[in-house]
Amino acid sequence: MPGLIIKPRARIFHGHEWVYSNEIKKTFGNPNPGDIVSLKDFRDRPLGSAIYNPKSQIVARRFSRRKQDLDTDFFIRRINRAINWRKDKTDIDVSLCRIVWSESDGLPGLIIDRYGDYVVIQTLTLAMDLRIEKISTAIMDVLSPKGIIARNDSPSRIAEGLDQETIILTGGTPDIFHLTHINTSFTIDLLTGQKTGLYLDQLDNYKKVSQFAPEKIVLDCFTNQGGFALSCSLNGANSVTAIDISDKAIQTAQNNAHKSGAKQIEWLQANVFDELKTYDSEGRNFDLIILDPPSFTRNKKSLSDAMRGYKEIHLRSLKLLNPGGILVTFTCSHHVSNRAFLDMIRSASVDSKRNLRLIEEYTQRADHPVNPLIPETSYLKGFSFEVLPSW
Repeated sequence: MPGLIIKPRARIFHGHEWVYSNEIKKTFGNPNPGDIVSLKDFRDRPLGSAIYNPKSQIVARRFSRRKQDLDTDFFIRRINRAINWRKDKTDIDVSLCRIVWSESDGLPGLIIDRYGDYVVIQTLTLAMDLRIEKISTAIMDVLSPKGIIARNDSPSRIAEGLDQETIILTGGTPDIFHLTHINTSFTIDLLTGQKTGLYLDQLDNYKKVSQFAPEKIVLDCFTNQGGFALSCSLNGANSVTAIDISDKAIQTAQNNAHKSGAKQIEWLQANVFDELKTYDSEGRNFDLIILDPPSFTRNKKSLSDAMRGYKEIHLRSLKLLNPGGILVTFTCSHHVSNRAFLDMIRSASVDSKRNLRLIEEYTQRADHPVNPLIPETSYLKGFSFEVLPSW
């Protein structure tokens, strides 16, 4: 097997599973892009097996501590192990679930989401993309779905030298359908919906945040399919205003509201930044404001600009909250650390002259498990704060 000899002090010696281009001492055996390679340390001791792509900044991603090929039986074993962990260690319904989460499940660059009778996959690394037929065969063996769709439209494929595309691997073209989580109905569009069809990582947080909603005036910013707005309405909010810049998202959210029986919601297709300015000038106030924006940064280079954007919406939101009001806020970028996010909120609190008390911290749903040695697997961070009355 061809392989790589890794330099001392590389990340892999500290538990990380990635090898960057500047951490390679020597390449042997002439591996091709997408091949399985053997990893060895600088004393020629084996470190395991990895997928290889010299066109990527992350040249190798380890998936096993032993010699291992990526054949169909291997994918069947890993997928079964991932499903069994979710069944045994969480209370998540695996029929609406991320059943494989890339490195956290030992399958770097592979995502498998289940939506009832259908499965959506993403192959975000070259090696996984080259083995997409084996992966599809393994999924059919384990789950026997009506259809498998490859939603390979993620920009992260570009870094691997891959095209962005959506392909139906097995079964016919799925119609748009609805699935219910707790009491909320969601529209599932597997071909053009957000991510692979739904924000699975936030599903449990909708209910958690709605505990603040009874008899409150609620503002849900960046509502998308309306998950927070619907949950707050169904949990007794006096009124809910839900904003998203996408007209399609607003129409989908309205349809979800109708099917869920959620009422007292004003749906607004608008720019959140502009609406917050308008509400400030009008002197409008809320009891609960939810901020769940899309990622403002996909790389470290744009982080400072992203933090300015985050601060602006937090500053304006804090000014709109009544004393005793609640701010719930999220970031979905792993480039934004907990510390940086909290520092930004502290700065917005000072500038808005609002004293805050931390209530609760949120993270991604348990079907997106975190490997603490790979910080990139932890990306969704959220907090709820109470605005304290003046002392």
